[in-house]
Amino acid sequence: MDLRLLHMGDIHGHLLPRPHLRGDGPGMQGGLAHLYTLVERLRGEHPGTLLFNTGDTIQGSAEALFTRGQALVDVLDRFGIDAFAPGNWDYLYGKARFLELFGPGSAGEGGCRWGAVAANAYDDSSGGLLLPAYRMLAVGPCRIAVLGLSSDRAINALGPWVTEGIRFTSTADELGPLLAAIAEDEQPDLVVLLSEFGLAKNLLIAERYPQLAVVLSSDMHEETRDPVRTSTGALVSEVGQDGTRLGQFDLRIEGGRVVDWTYHLHVVDEALAPDGEIAAAIDAARRPFVSGPAFTPHVNPLNGATLATPIDTVVGQAHVGLHRSGFTHDPVPAAVQGTSSQYLAEAFRRQAGADVGHMRGFRYGTHVPVGPIRLEDLYHYMPVGPQLAVGRVTGRQLVDAVERSADGVFNPDPFKWTGGWLDAYAGLRFSLDVAGKKGHRTAGHRVQRHGDAGWSDLDFEARYRVAGYWYAREPRRVGGLETETAEVLATTDGGVRDAVDWVTEDLAGNPADPMMDTVQRVGNLPAPRHGNPELQPLAGATRKHADDS
Repeated sequence: MDLRLLHMGDIHGHLLPRPHLRGDGPGMQGGLAHLYTLVERLRGEHPGTLLFNTGDTIQGSAEALFTRGQALVDVLDRFGIDAFAPGNWDYLYGKARFLELFGPGSAGEGGCRWGAVAANAYDDSSGGLLLPAYRMLAVGPCRIAVLGLSSDRAINALGPWVTEGIRFTSTADELGPLLAAIAEDEQPDLVVLLSEFGLAKNLLIAERYPQLAVVLSSDMHEETRDPVRTSTGALVSEVGQDGTRLGQFDLRIEGGRVVDWTYHLHVVDEALAPDGEIAAAIDAARRPFVSGPAFTPHVNPLNGATLATPIDTVVGQAHVGLHRSGFTHDPVPAAVQGTSSQYLAEAFRRQAGADVGHMRGFRYGTHVPVGPIRLEDLYHYMPVGPQLAVGRVTGRQLVDAVERSADGVFNPDPFKWTGGWLDAYAGLRFSLDVAGKKGHRTAGHRVQRHGDAGWSDLDFEARYRVAGYWYAREPRRVGGLETETAEVLATTDGGVRDAVDWVTEDLAGNPADPMMDTVQRVGNLPAPRHGNPELQPLAGATRKHADDS
């Protein structure tokens, strides 16, 4: 039996094509109408085709945020997705909304929208699973078991309160008994795992469970131009972000195992004509948000701020390209820095009059070339409803935060990673040895106090004003740090302003031209382990890795 598997993931709210500024293929990439054209072409070539989505879909844009994911759902409902493993960001709007969109009954008659599956997400109310652990699909005589692993962490950028009522496990231990039961009860010809645990962890999971034939991965935004084949024979792939890539496996199944396979990682670009029906659905979803008679003010569901400006409005200028997408061998590796996150840290610092500005090391975002910055670009960077605040912390707290962030990126155990890249800091300089010991990866910390022209050595006992994300549910936390008190920046009448509003104000007087010499790397990042370029070292970083590279 011949079978074709198509793999999309980490869409992060992107409806339209976006620029691609990394050096591996400049131009416009992505766009769901272009992606659908490719999906339909590949379906038309092969009658035994299944389409899978591996999560982080309904977060990452203004359209996604202000509709609590509905804008993406309305478009992707037309794709004919056969199974879906939700990512951590798909829970952004809370348990009730998640169940409304993807829970039992969301597809009618007890079914889950897009065939959602997750073996490790539990409903605190019932103690049972939030979604089915797996589903069975049939293509001709071939029976395919599709298992799901969802987020293995709460949403760090906001706080664990976002996923109240849901409990996630992080070890994939559920797979052992689940695979045994499926083998006995279902006798599948093929077992496929859809997992949002990220490529590094999914490789370890595939090695642990030899029943898995194919593992389709999301979370880290890695691009497997060639799939990784584990010692157990499993094929593992990940497909980048923003709908710019589509994975294609062609498999020959005989006697319940894969006897032959080919793989292709497609780039979604303007060579693919947009599908008319999907383009019309995207236009309908965007119409209330862009300039024109249909524009409608929207209330942010996470903080209550009002969007009163069309998102296609130009709000500033970029003097350098803004993105965070460099491979480990690139001059600016995404795991260490990006112009987009560094600019945002600088804008927070200026607007708050702080000594240090903080922006967490998010993986999602967009690319903005030199030239106009539109409001929707800022929402691609900050689609999570933060307010901006400033609080006082000690120098020791600052260094500890930098070290925690570095360990969460470069620890040699991927199960200890914290779900992003190195946080961005403005007004703080340091050297970074990714292969250093835990707690000792950074050194030479220097601070530029607000109003000072020069830099001074950081004092562990001194107190510094830090600006960053703030949420009402954790009133003393600023930029992930516990502060003495938090001063929340608000409108002149005390009303709520989103962090996007403060960056818009910053752009009115300051072009985006971030200082990129604040992190001095000691040595290179580890060389790729499996032949594909890497965004984050898949085995972390140790002194041996550094010497080998």
